[in-house]
Amino acid sequence: MEENRAINNTPPSGLPDGLETPARHWAALGLLLAITITVLDASMANVALPAIAKQLAIDPADVVWVAIAYNLTVVVSLLPLSAVAERVGYRRVFAIGLTLFMVASFGAALSNSLLTLTVARIAQALGSSMLMCLFGGLMRNTYPLSKLGMGLSLNAMTVGLMSVLGPTIGAFILQLASWQWIFLVTVPICLVTYFCIRFLPDVPRHHGRFDWIACLLSVPVFGLSIVGLDAVVKDPTRAALCLILAGLAGWILVRRSRGQVAPIVPVDLLRIKPIAFAVAASAFSFAAQMSAFVSLPFYFRQVLSFSYGEVGILLGAWSVGMAAMAPVAGYLSSRFSIAVLCGIGAAGIALGMFWLIMLPGDVAFFWLLAAMFTGGVGFGFFQTPNNRALLAGAPRHRSGAAGGLQATTRVFGQSFGTALVAVAFSISETQGAALGIWASIVCALAAVAVNVARHLNPAVDLEL
Repeated sequence: MEENRAINNTPPSGLPDGLETPARHWAALGLLLAITITVLDASMANVALPAIAKQLAIDPADVVWVAIAYNLTVVVSLLPLSAVAERVGYRRVFAIGLTLFMVASFGAALSNSLLTLTVARIAQALGSSMLMCLFGGLMRNTYPLSKLGMGLSLNAMTVGLMSVLGPTIGAFILQLASWQWIFLVTVPICLVTYFCIRFLPDVPRHHGRFDWIACLLSVPVFGLSIVGLDAVVKDPTRAALCLILAGLAGWILVRRSRGQVAPIVPVDLLRIKPIAFAVAASAFSFAAQMSAFVSLPFYFRQVLSFSYGEVGILLGAWSVGMAAMAPVAGYLSSRFSIAVLCGIGAAGIALGMFWLIMLPGDVAFFWLLAAMFTGGVGFGFFQTPNNRALLAGAPRHRSGAAGGLQATTRVFGQSFGTALVAVAFSISETQGAALGIWASIVCALAAVAVNVARHLNPAVDLEL
């Protein structure tokens, strides 16, 4: 079967099964530093928005576009950039992305208007996207398959830790210095990461023609779908138009990509059932995570009347649970059914959020912490085995496309979750936070359903 051939056969390129030590250790360090840069940048910059709006005399409603422009740039550029990386080379794109990110960080720090800051953030987003689209492919070619679960768990722990530290570091910087330092603090990490580039795996390039039309079509597919979802309640006509145009562009894009050897939108990989199930489960789980994380600060502040410090502790419990479970999930991912592990993880997300929303308002703080920790444990338990299924299920010579697909699915799922919360608040301003948490529960249960279907299909439920 196609799924078994994609997973078990040695690729025609005869690539080695990962790097030898100590090169593998230096390459892994470079990947972890790059992950640190991208996660810290996204989380710290959002903390600085109120200070930026005040100093530059920007309307708070307008300064939000700095974050929106960043997120949209990332989501529409990941797949095209992963296709570019397959043709230009992983190391070269990594170096270009790191350089662009660092230069744009200086540009953001020197900005004196909404326009210049937005342009700088778009450039930062392109640099970040160049790095993010490579993580999966570089991981697959850095670690041997037997150690891939461990590598993915290290990534998950880094993401969890930086997600916790990012807002805290950002708030600390704003307490001691100006908002410009928010964008400069990652520059030393970029400089250290340069040293690791030469140890990254040198993956053979794909020499096929780059499809610029498909590249342009991918922009409205992802961009208009997110804009359309955000406007479903506020402006149904605009929402319908955006979603129709996104659907039409997607239909043309898929038809155009079907016959291509290495298409920008990797429909060839989506024909491999383990990857298709992993993508669907990932989209729903990240939507569940983001809809929860956008809703919970409002719920804790407005409904339960907690202080910002208490909100930070509660949100941190999720990330601690995720980081603690990541190495356990990495160990188990090569020993037990992927579908069962991911199903348990997604159920943990749903259980944590259901437990939290059902707790009475006067409940002890500990039980809220326990509910948040449970949700984080579930997400950490889900993430590593699912990413392993996605990356190990792809042929080695398409690992770059698999990595781009993984990153795009994550960002699109997060954007979808954010849009669901916007819809929830449009339906009811007073009950919007609670509705957003229920949306998280529904998305997590959808991920459970995907994994049940994955487990019932014997061709998919493979021990990778």
